[in-house]
Amino acid sequence: MDFIKQHRIKSGKKVDLSEMETRVKGPFADKSAAKAFTAETNDAIRELQYRLFVEGKQSLLVVLQAPDAAGKDGLIRNVLGQMNPQGCRTFPFKVPSKLELSHDFLWRIHACTPAKGMVSVFNRSHYEDVLVVRVEDIVPKQVWSERYELINHFESLLRSCGTRILKFYLHISLEEQLERFGKRLENPAKHWKLNLGDYEARGKWDSYRSAYEDAMEKCNQQDAPWFVIPADHKWYRDAAVASIVRQTLEDMDPQLPKIDVDLDEVRGLYEREQVKLNDETK
Repeated sequence: MDFIKQHRIKSGKKVDLSEMETRVKGPFADKSAAKAFTAETNDAIRELQYRLFVEGKQSLLVVLQAPDAAGKDGLIRNVLGQMNPQGCRTFPFKVPSKLELSHDFLWRIHACTPAKGMVSVFNRSHYEDVLVVRVEDIVPKQVWSERYELINHFESLLRSCGTRILKFYLHISLEEQLERFGKRLENPAKHWKLNLGDYEARGKWDSYRSAYEDAMEKCNQQDAPWFVIPADHKWYRDAAVASIVRQTLEDMDPQLPKIDVDLDEVRGLYEREQVKLNDETK
């Protein structure tokens, strides 16, 4: 199955999340088949990420956006967090600090973009500044409506510097979200996630959905695409994102550096050291 073709939003296309399924199985017979696929795909991602890091010429930015309880943390834990942390960083963007608010809205974001050879994962992102601020009426429409173009310029800048961008919206239903809220209540280890604001946001579900649809339509450049990932099944969510990341890294095709030493000479030195070590241990 071509997950990129299946879930990528076409540029210029009107986005209607109500027409998109949240609960799908795709090519998988069951959960175990999907998990096996994800594990195999993660192995390939780790190898490709190693080559990306050593090559040091390109970078990858993965943006995650979703309603509460859609599974950003789980996706990071099961897929994106499986990469070598030496070359991968995760940045959770929370409510801006006083210092961050004293700068332009992209200031704190730009500081976390990936250097060459690196992967950055954004748990929430610059898109909060056309989502939350819009729905919660934090800034005037005149302010947030101008940010779409600024975001497009920002992402074009990153792309021109060798950063590939993948943007994922984890698409869950109201019913699934409520079920996950219930599981949080039952699990003391997850009580820290409980937030009255999550329930208030459910009352603004349609407003948030409209804001997401506009963001995906207005900021969906060919080289910085949006993907809508059905996320009611966690195992499908993980498999789909893993496949898209793998396909993207394969397309980037990072190469190991060419060696600048004489292999025969190094092999000879190695063999002499082996002989020397063996003689000393006799």
